[in-house]
Formats: sequence, structure tokens, C-alpha cells
Amino acid sequence: MININFNLIEQSLPALLQGTVLTLEIAALACCMGLAIGTLVALIQDSKKLNAHLAGKLLQILMTIYVGIIRGTPMLLQILMWKYIPAFVGLHMDDFTAATLAIGINSSAYISQTVLSGIKSVGSGQLEAATVLGLNTMQTIRYIVLPQAIRVVLPALGNEFITLIKDSSLAYIVGVMELTGQARNIIAQKYDAITIYIAVAAIYLVLTTTLSLILNQVDRKMNTYVKN
Repeated sequence: MININFNLIEQSLPALLQGTVLTLEIAALACCMGLAIGTLVALIQDSKKLNAHLAGKLLQILMTIYVGIIRGTPMLLQILMWKYIPAFVGLHMDDFTAATLAIGINSSAYISQTVLSGIKSVGSGQLEAATVLGLNTMQTIRYIVLPQAIRVVLPALGNEFITLIKDSSLAYIVGVMELTGQARNIIAQKYDAITIYIAVAAIYLVLTTTLSLILNQVDRKMNTYVKN
């Protein structure tokens, strides 16, 4: 029978909540970074005009290699690389920055392919209409392509953010005291792993469930607005 020490959970709650805040900060910053970089990568990969020039083709090849490398290697390894490799060239960053950069860049590779699928869903007729109306490339991307692409892939982007909340637990490997890091620290002092890990699992479940409900509500309202 599993014995849960509720007194220990109560005592540990301030530290766990502090770690939860750090977890949300990492996930939010990584999501913003992933969305910005991922959208840029997707636009480069889809650009027909870039394909017409040798430099553009090389850039698209580089983006494909970038996505392949990031998606093909473990996030844990990427976090360790961002922690230790910059130090060899004299760039010193704190643990939080290294972990957030690694998680954000990892997310960008996945988001880029999600956004790319959304961009491809925009009909060519709308792009031709934008040209007829005199919109330049940047205006077409800003007012025609991205709004529709993001709406189409919003559920997938929401799932990515939920994944980032869970993936942020890997930041403990470089010493970041997010939720999992705080839990390991408490376990080292109190020697009750089952109680603490059950509490941590409950917190992660509350976070992801709450976010999922919010995203579903936003998606429902957006679909209703589009239909109207």
C-alpha cells in the first residue's frame, strides 16, 4: 500500500510552487522563442522566390538540415551542449538561460513544420489576389498567410506548449530549480520520493489540464468568429 505523507506535501508546497513558477517561465519563454524562430524557418522553407536563387536554395537546405539535426537529437543532449559548449568560446550563461535557449530552439524545429503545414493550407488563389491588390511579399505574409496559417495550426501549437511544460523538467539536469529540480532537492532531504513525486505529478496534471481547457476555449471562439 502506498503511504502518502500529506504533512510533507504541505511543508514542501512553497518550494514546489516556486519551482512551478520557474517551470511556467521556461515554457513561456521557450514557446515564444520557438514560435518566432519556427515561423521564420517555415517561411524560408516555403518561399518560392528564394528557390529562384542559388543563395536561397542554400538557405533552404540549411534550414532543412537545422530541423533535421534538432529533431534527430535528444533534448537532454541539447541542453547539456548549450550549458557547456559556449563556455569553451568564452560565452558564459546562467543555467536558466542555457536551458531555456535549448528548449526554445528544440521547440522551433517542431513548430516550424507545424507552421509550414498551415502555410501550405493557404490557397494559391488568395496569394494571386494579394498580388493583384498590390500587396508586397511582407504584406501578403502579414495580412494573408500568417493569420490563416496560425488559425489552422493553433491546436497543434497549443499541444506544443503543453509539451514544453513537461519538457521543462529536463532543465534540472543543469541545476535549474524548476518543479522537478525542487522535487529532487526535497527528496534528497526527506527521503520520501513517492509522496513528493505524486505531488509533482498532480501539479503537472493541473497545469496541463488547465492550459488544455483554455486552448480549447480559444480555438472554439476563433472557429465561431470565422464561421460568423
